Amino acid sequence: MTICAYATFDGHDTDDELPLVLAAWRAAGVEGRAERWDDPAVDWSAYDAVVVRSVWDYVPRRAEFLAWARRVESVTRLLNPSAVIAANTDKTYLRDLPSVPTHWSSEDLPHWPEYVVKPAVSAGARDTVRTRDRGEAVALAAALEAAGRTPMVQPYLDMVETEGETSLLYFNRRLSHAVRRNPMLAGGAADASLAEARTPAADQVELAERVLATMSDPLLYARVDLVRLPGGEPAVIELELTEPYLFLRHDPGAPQAFAKALVELL
Repeated sequence: MTICAYATFDGHDTDDELPLVLAAWRAAGVEGRAERWDDPAVDWSAYDAVVVRSVWDYVPRRAEFLAWARRVESVTRLLNPSAVIAANTDKTYLRDLPSVPTHWSSEDLPHWPEYVVKPAVSAGARDTVRTRDRGEAVALAAALEAAGRTPMVQPYLDMVETEGETSLLYFNRRLSHAVRRNPMLAGGAADASLAEARTPAADQVELAERVLATMSDPLLYARVDLVRLPGGEPAVIELELTEPYLFLRHDPGAPQAFAKALVELL
């Protein structure tokens, strides 16, 4: 039987998708074992593949995490690949995507009615501030720069309070399902209680698949988070390829689709 590691973190009991995934893997002929990514006792070479999942404590230890990903990939299959993880854990990747307007410094800040300020390396809404005060936005961005972090300053989009964010979930590049999420949610299982199943619009699917088509690496999973700009066109607010919550409980076939994608890539 194929044996795969489900890479998680010390607080994996907060990951309510773990039992769903392991059960779906088992039904597909894959034995899954949860392993803490930073556990020095784990022999990663003993696994046919390591699937990066709820590694939700990596942000303050990003260099250590990326070194771990490269080390694992040297002895077995890593999904998603280490190069994908390295690029995706720094949100400057948004510069190359049709994304929400983003200003990347504390200088010459645009005049927007409301601002969202956050670091380029973060997860969920960690270290994210929403403010109407342009001076506060400048100061927050400058503080990030002083700490050696790249700031991201974006306009706050009122539409997220009505339409919400749309997250499209792809397994091995096939659309599985989509959900509506409320704005400014933290990562992890907390998202699930405030999300609902949604049928994405054609222009949202087109944009998500156009973004994924720019990437050549294998992608076991991808979550494309979209909002609509004031003119109505969709834009990427985040492309989650490292440790996204997958909203598996929001579609009855999603756990099986995830397991099928893993088997296909092995």
